[in-house]
Amino acid sequence: MPQRSPREVSERLIAWLRERAGEAGALGAVVGISGGVDSAAVAALCLRAFPETTLGVIIPCHSDPRDIEDAEAACAALGLPHTTVVLDATFDALTAALRDGGQPADHRMALANLRPRLRMSTLYYFANRLNRLVVGTGNRSEAYVGYFTKHGDGGVDVQPIGGLVKSEVRGLAAYLGVPQAIVDRTPSAGLWPGQTDEDEMGLTYAALDAYLLTGAAAAAIRTRIERMHAASEHKRRPPPIPEIPR
Repeated sequence: MPQRSPREVSERLIAWLRERAGEAGALGAVVGISGGVDSAAVAALCLRAFPETTLGVIIPCHSDPRDIEDAEAACAALGLPHTTVVLDATFDALTAALRDGGQPADHRMALANLRPRLRMSTLYYFANRLNRLVVGTGNRSEAYVGYFTKHGDGGVDVQPIGGLVKSEVRGLAAYLGVPQAIVDRTPSAGLWPGQTDEDEMGLTYAALDAYLLTGAAAAAIRTRIERMHAASEHKRRPPPIPEIPR
């Protein structure tokens, strides 16, 4: 199958974003800017789709200072209007309330997942206030294995790069003018200090992308990917509703 050019992909996605906004009666886009390549690529697409009505939101929550620096660098390079909302105190207040309510507040993954859910609440505040879409930054590779937080970074209005694997997102980002340092940056969700996507998944993006694009993978890798896909199926489906006989 011939590979699509970044230009062709970007033009298609820009038109698609405009169509989705028109259907929703929305005036533009709100995008969370993390400092990574996915959010930078999506922001660049939104700026082309909605030049006057795209807002980037940097939302640190006990974040690595480098994440904030890279997010600001991406906004500067793209000319993206943005605001910063610091959630450190909000996160601390919520975890304190959990402890006060008799709930343990020391489960690493449960605490880590609070952060993207707080960030998504923040993005929807701006989207509601400005009548814009919350534009997600998830890619196909991560979606397939469930590497996203349910009702966090997965809880968005649209996912424009959801059909692109990580390597395709990098190529698109470079074409759209995202700084090379961000394109080449080691992917991390910033869940805790030193965390990286590939360590957390137990897979390299190269192996995952190759499997999704060609079906080629060593047996152990194929098994791991398909197990992760099956275990995370609930994340990709709407909440089930039982049928009630009438």
